[in-house]
Amino acid sequence: MNKLAPLGKAKLPKPWALKNLIGPSFIILGVGLGSGELILWPYLSSNFGLGIIWAAVLGITFQFFINMEIERYTLATGESIFVGLTRKFGRFAPIWFIITTLVPWMWPGIIAASSKVLSSAFGISYSGYIGIILLFFIGILYSLGQVVYKTQESIQKAIILIGVPFVFLVTLFLARSGDWQALAGGLVGKGAGFWFLPKGLPFATFLAALAYAGAGGNLNLAQSLYAKEKGYGMGKYSGRITNIFAGKREEIKLEGKTFDMTPENISSFKTWWKRINIEHALVFWLTGAFTMILLSLLAYSTVYGNPGVETSINFVIHEGNVIAQKTFPFLGTFFLIMAAIMLFGTQFSVYGSNSRISGENLVIVNPEKFKIEKLPKYFYLFLWLQLAAGITIFALGFTEPLALVVTGAVLNAIGMFIYTGMILWLNLTLLEKPLRPSLIRIVAVGSAFLFYGGFSIFTIYLNLRKFLS
Repeated sequence: MNKLAPLGKAKLPKPWALKNLIGPSFIILGVGLGSGELILWPYLSSNFGLGIIWAAVLGITFQFFINMEIERYTLATGESIFVGLTRKFGRFAPIWFIITTLVPWMWPGIIAASSKVLSSAFGISYSGYIGIILLFFIGILYSLGQVVYKTQESIQKAIILIGVPFVFLVTLFLARSGDWQALAGGLVGKGAGFWFLPKGLPFATFLAALAYAGAGGNLNLAQSLYAKEKGYGMGKYSGRITNIFAGKREEIKLEGKTFDMTPENISSFKTWWKRINIEHALVFWLTGAFTMILLSLLAYSTVYGNPGVETSINFVIHEGNVIAQKTFPFLGTFFLIMAAIMLFGTQFSVYGSNSRISGENLVIVNPEKFKIEKLPKYFYLFLWLQLAAGITIFALGFTEPLALVVTGAVLNAIGMFIYTGMILWLNLTLLEKPLRPSLIRIVAVGSAFLFYGGFSIFTIYLNLRKFLS
C-alpha cells in the first residue's frame, strides 16, 4: 500500500448557522429507523414488555457519543475517519472495514421485512420476488440523483418528517394510562416481575437491538463521510460523490487538511463543535430515542402478549390490524404502508452508506491503483454488488426477515466493539491537544466499548456452548 500524504494546512472556515448544519444526522437516523426502531425494540417490547426500554435509550446515547467522536476527526481534518484509522493502524484497517461492512449487511433482512409488511398492506402473498423488485428500485433511485449525498438526505428527511408525527398521533390515541406507567418504569429498568432483563430474553436478539439502537455497525462510521460531504469544518475542501450517469463531476480528495492552533481557530473549532453536537443531539439522539420509545409503546399497547408475535415480523402486521380495529380500517393500512416505506428507506440508506464506506476504503488500500477520481464508479460497483447479493439470497429461498436482521446485527455489534476503541485512541493521540475529547467524552465512549464488548463476548460464549452441546 502506498503511504498516505501527510495532512496539509488550510484556513478553518467560519462556523455555519445551526440551520445550515442540519442534514447528515437525518441519513444516519433513517438508517436506524427500520432496524432497531421499527423491528427489534418493538419486537422485544411486544414479547417481554417495556421493562427493557432503558437499554434502547442507553444504546442510542452510546451511539451519540461514538458518532460525535467520528465527526470530531472529520471536522478537524477534512478527511474521513477511515483515512485517520489507516494512518494510525496501518493497511489492515481499510481491509477490515470493507469486510465488516459488506458481510454483516449482505443479509437483506430489512428489505425482506418491508416486502412482507407491504404485501400485508395490499393483501397479497409475500414472496422473495417482492424483495427483489424493491432491491432493483433502490438501484434505480441511486442512478437518478445528481449528488449521492443529496439523494439520501432528501429521501430520509421526507420519510422521517411524515412517519414520526403519524406514529406519535397513533400512539397518543391508543396508549392507555397503564401503558404510560409501564413505559415510565421501563425507562429505569422496572418490568413486570423483573428488573432490567427478563428471564428467557434471547441474548442474540438483545445484542442485536443494542447494536441497532440508532444506526448500528459500521454505518455509524459513515457519519464521517456525510459530515465531510456536507462541508463541516475542514470538510469544505474534500468534494462530493456525484452520479456517474449524470455527467456532473466534483474534485474529490482523499487526504485532508488541518489548521494552525491559533486562539482564533481554536475558538472557531469550539463553535463548530458545539453546533454540530446540537444538530446531532436534536436530529439523531432526541428524534431517534423519541421514535424508538413511541414505536415500542405502540407495540406494547396493541399486541403485547398476543399470540403470533413470538416469531418473525408478524407483530408489525398484528399492530396494523389492531390499529384498524380500534380506529379506522384505512389507518391500519396506512400504518403498514408507512412501516414498509420506513423499512425501505432504511435499506436504501444502508446500501448507500455501505457502498460509500467500501469505495473509500478500496481507494485507501492502494491510492495509486484505485484512484480517488474514480470513487463514484467504485460506489456504484459496490452498490450493485450488494444488490446482487441480496437478490441471490432471496432467490435461494432465505426470506425470513427477523432471522436475517438478527444475524447481521450480532456481527455489527462485534464490529462496533472493535472500532469504538480504535476511534477513541485515534482522537486521543493523532489530534492536537486542544481538539481532543474531554474526560466526560472519554468515559462515555470507553463505557460503550466495554458494554458492547461484554455483551458480544457473552453472546458468542452462549452460542458456542449451545452449538457444542
